[in-house]
Amino acid sequence: ALCAVQIWRSPTVTTEVAEPGERSTIGWKRRLYWIALAAVPSGLMLSTTSHLTTDLMAMPLLWVIPLGIYLLSFSVAFAEDRMFANIFTRMAPLVLVIAGSFVFIVWGKAAINGMVASLSLLFVVAVSLHAEMYRTRPPATELTSFYLMMSVGGVIGGLFCAILAPLVFNWTWEHPILILAAALLMPKTGLIPLNHDNRKIAFAMAVLGVVALTLAIYGVLTEPEAITVTKVVLAAAIMAIGAATAGFRLPFLLAVAGLLTINGGWDNLKKSTDGSRMRSYFGTYTVTDNGRSRWLMHGTTMHGMQLRSEPTRPISYYPVTSGVGIALANAPRLYGSNASIGVVGLGTGTLACYRRPGQYWQFFEIDPLVIEIARERKIFSFLERCAPDVEITLGDARLTLAQVPQGKFDILALDAFSSDSIPLHLLTKEAFATYRRALKPDGLLLVHISNRYIDLNPVVAAEAKANGWYAALRHDSPTEALMNKGDRASLWIALSPDAAKLAQLTGKVDTIKNRYRDEEQWLALDPPGKTSPWTDDYASVLPHLSLWKII
Repeated sequence: ALCAVQIWRSPTVTTEVAEPGERSTIGWKRRLYWIALAAVPSGLMLSTTSHLTTDLMAMPLLWVIPLGIYLLSFSVAFAEDRMFANIFTRMAPLVLVIAGSFVFIVWGKAAINGMVASLSLLFVVAVSLHAEMYRTRPPATELTSFYLMMSVGGVIGGLFCAILAPLVFNWTWEHPILILAAALLMPKTGLIPLNHDNRKIAFAMAVLGVVALTLAIYGVLTEPEAITVTKVVLAAAIMAIGAATAGFRLPFLLAVAGLLTINGGWDNLKKSTDGSRMRSYFGTYTVTDNGRSRWLMHGTTMHGMQLRSEPTRPISYYPVTSGVGIALANAPRLYGSNASIGVVGLGTGTLACYRRPGQYWQFFEIDPLVIEIARERKIFSFLERCAPDVEITLGDARLTLAQVPQGKFDILALDAFSSDSIPLHLLTKEAFATYRRALKPDGLLLVHISNRYIDLNPVVAAEAKANGWYAALRHDSPTEALMNKGDRASLWIALSPDAAKLAQLTGKVDTIKNRYRDEEQWLALDPPGKTSPWTDDYASVLPHLSLWKII
């Protein structure tokens, strides 16, 4: 802005002189078109990232792939050789129809298939829309304005997904919205060679678009089940209409809207309007109730469960057989009746039901919505029943724990993962120094390391070795009967600066790797090997990724 003002005020500005007839006057309609063509791929890159990490798989560093694909699309779309850009532009409507129709599908164990479909959609659509920008580019003398509009569009797409969407939507609705916007902006290149200027053909395509949306509405209103033979047949018919109407923007948009509606869009809309979904800047939460139990999902990961028949029994990752359950249940034996206990990460408030009279408890939670779910809205009643007056401190635990008096807690439990994403700053050397300061000299630190994709054992082992912590691992693998009652497998590591206090908790620690013999067994941590403690300056999950679990 300062440069622009200086140039505007300068009396000696020189400008490039265009050849006669080279400069063309560009109206705002064309500029807005460029902005839209740039905004949709930019937003789609961010919404695809949110969709993948929220609804498919919360894999660390997954955001790198959509970003790389988005940047690569510029190289293809703006290349001097137009062969690949033309191929992808012609493919784009078909890819949009096929891959876009699966945006609401729950892939489960086939999440890799969903990821491939979403990334293919992002790449082909981004190439197509960026190639349309290239095709409609102005003469060289107007390129400054052209690139400015491209930048403005990129910013708008980012603001829509990063700032506006979490405020307005309770699910990642920005993703299907941007897919519809992409359908509307698709270049007028059809899969079937038709005369787009023929009014009769245009009218016929419009009728087909209305038919596609009507079929979708009929399917969702008459077939309440998520997947039925009728719905599959109707979806196939709508998909065929989508392929036929490619190149006719409004009819194609109606066909894509129909596919999204019948392939889960309607069901997702009902979930978003019945109050079971909530969203904050820290993620999307879904509350599910089957009449017997109620549980909270953060993205694709369950973050707490409560039984109607036993509302005060800690279950999911926190039963009495888990590492944290054993520690909290034995707090009176280890530290007396007035034990002081801190918990980083509130969740549904399950751990509050380990509280005993005379104990002091304090929760540390970064997301206001989680506090609202566990306390204000009373969706889960753990806090209300077991610890209605418990103190909850809002904020990042690294900062809020640094403010508590030194040696305040006998036990500190760390359970602050967002889905399967790793809060790196809570596992660094500096973070453990904060925990040690907050603990008493013989205090216990419990770290929850359950994760589908990352082995955090070496990271914690490296910290324990470097800074004099004594540690043991608790692998809780409940029986099928306990699984049916809500218990879930978990990995907890107990650490203490005091070897005797840790031994009081764990008893004899088995040193044989992967020997999970019975529910009372604690294991020695695997050696850290070449792993160094994470620091605020450097921490990487790459060496600890379990690639075979991802694939």
